[in-house]
Amino acid sequence: MRRKYALGGAFLYVLSTVFIIYASLQNFKELPWNALFWIVALFIAVNAIAKSFAVEQDGTQLFLYQIASGIEVIVAKMTYNVILVLTLFTLSLLAFLLFLGIPIIHHGVFALTIILGSLGLGIVLTFISAIANKTDSSAVFTAILGFPVLLPILLSLIKLTAACFAVETPDVSKDIVILLSIDGILVGLILILFPMIWKD
Repeated sequence: MRRKYALGGAFLYVLSTVFIIYASLQNFKELPWNALFWIVALFIAVNAIAKSFAVEQDGTQLFLYQIASGIEVIVAKMTYNVILVLTLFTLSLLAFLLFLGIPIIHHGVFALTIILGSLGLGIVLTFISAIANKTDSSAVFTAILGFPVLLPILLSLIKLTAACFAVETPDVSKDIVILLSIDGILVGLILILFPMIWKD
C-alpha cells in the first residue's frame, strides 16, 4: 500500500490491455475468450509479482531478517501476492464484462478456477521472484525458472475454463486435484528452500 502508484499502474494495465483486445477483435465473429483472458491474466500476474523482492531496499531486507524467520517472510509474501493477483483477476473480469462480455455457463466452476489460478500463479511467481532477486540477471532467471513451472498450471487453468463453456455440467475434479497437487508440492518446496535463500 506504500507503493500506490504501482497498484494504479497495474489497474491501468488491466483496463488498457482489455480495451486494446476489444478494439482489435470486435469484428471477429467468434472471440477466443479463453485464450485472451489467460494471456491477460498471466501478464498481469507477472507484472504484479515478478519484482516483489527486488523493490525492497537492503535496509528493509535487513530489518525483516532481524524480526522474522524466512518461513514467516515467504508465507506473508505469498499470501499478499495471492490476494493481489485475485484482486487483479477480478478487475480483469470486470473489464472483460464491460468490453467483451463473459460467455461463461458454469459460473461456480469458473470462480473456483480463478481462485486456483490466483493461488498457483501467486505461489510460483513469489518464489521465482525470491530466487531471481539473488542473481545478477533476474529477468533471465525469471523466464528460465518460471516457464516450466507455469506451463502445467496454465494448461490446467485453460482446460478448466474451457469446461465452463460446456452446456453439460463438466467433471473437473481431476484438473482441480492436479492444480492443488502442484500448489501443494510448490508450497512444500518453498518452505524448505526459502529459509536457505533467506540466510544467504
